[in-house]
Amino acid sequence: MLQITILGSGSSGNCTVVSTDQTTLLIDAGLSAKQIALRLEGAGIKPESLDGILLTHEHGDHTAGLEIFTRKWDIPIYATPLTQECIEHQFRESPRWKLMQSGSPFEIKDLRIECFSVPHDAVDPVGFVLQDGQSKLGFLSDVGFITNLIRDRLQGAHTLFLEANYDTQLLEADTKRPWSTKQRISSRHGHLSNEQAADLVASVAHDGLHQVVLGHLSEDCNHPDTAVGFIRNALVERSFHSVDVWCADRKNPSPTRAVARTVAIA
Repeated sequence: MLQITILGSGSSGNCTVVSTDQTTLLIDAGLSAKQIALRLEGAGIKPESLDGILLTHEHGDHTAGLEIFTRKWDIPIYATPLTQECIEHQFRESPRWKLMQSGSPFEIKDLRIECFSVPHDAVDPVGFVLQDGQSKLGFLSDVGFITNLIRDRLQGAHTLFLEANYDTQLLEADTKRPWSTKQRISSRHGHLSNEQAADLVASVAHDGLHQVVLGHLSEDCNHPDTAVGFIRNALVERSFHSVDVWCADRKNPSPTRAVARTVAIA
């Protein structure tokens, strides 16, 4: 059974474990190498047992611990060619790169993985779909707006991980950020608002949807209860009352959770 553990998610760093009985992967390595190792061990996972690290994009809150972590533990990095080209100069020793192409599925042991292009202000940002034959995880990190391709790839997912970065009213009222930064955040290559996240969930919800995990929440322009409320309201309006909706924490790992409620894939 496919499982997910969020080691941390927010502007200060993003890192997630996806695992089966045979395979254990990280998605992004945006925490420090020390924190990644400590949080893995807290979840009962040895760093050396990892089969790979999947990268969504090159920004520091997704790659900060990558160089030191992979230098200490020889773990392959799965990235698109443009993402590799963008960050390879940061490595003192060349890691084991595994290049992936958007839209071309590949396998790591018992997991089938496909990355797909998403709009964000990075060189080649991607989301992921991971399947083990029993369950399907849709993973969508930093995204400016929802494309038809994203909706298509996330159809039938039992668990959705997606960002709900900001509340529109809180962002507009924020006095810490200049207007240009607010424009970038809310642009078509920035981040998803609570409303956009709720619209996506409503459009792909189905009877087999087990849970929605919200990540990358702004510390001062969003609130977990607000974000969860938007998603739950969107689901209830479509008569989906039993979907678990929760927010990943930026500082503390989440409990490990099964991706699907049952072993039957939708």
